[in-house]
Amino acid sequence: MLQDTAAEYKKFIESVAASKLVWGLKNKQGFANSNSSDDDGVSVIPFWSERAYAKSCASGEWKGYVPTEIPLSEFLESWCMEMAEEEIVAGINWDANLYGTESEALNLALDILNRLAAINSAITFSNYKSINEYITGIKESVD
Repeated sequence: MLQDTAAEYKKFIESVAASKLVWGLKNKQGFANSNSSDDDGVSVIPFWSERAYAKSCASGEWKGYVPTEIPLSEFLESWCMEMAEEEIVAGINWDANLYGTESEALNLALDILNRLAAINSAITFSNYKSINEYITGIKESVD
């Protein structure tokens, strides 16, 4: 049965905002990646909201990869910004068949930041004084 990708995306946003963690799969060469299901010329790095979801995808071509946590502040400031610069998209809560939502990194960052603001969650950034300052910075870079 195929997953409801919109529901999985929402679940991802809510879960990472609450836990302040994002999960990836990593081996000695780096983090797991794939090509977009929409465009083979676009690279995707998958991320999960829970360790168990990431672990369930550590098979096939990703056998030997281990779930690795990424602090949310690092994910937002480093990962999302670098992925946007390199035009790499994020795979969100993919299932074991590598099926799921793909999102542009800055759109994903904005959705997470807006959720953090909505729940009045505190998070410390290296380059921004507040969630709202970071949201403004992203919006200016997108425009």
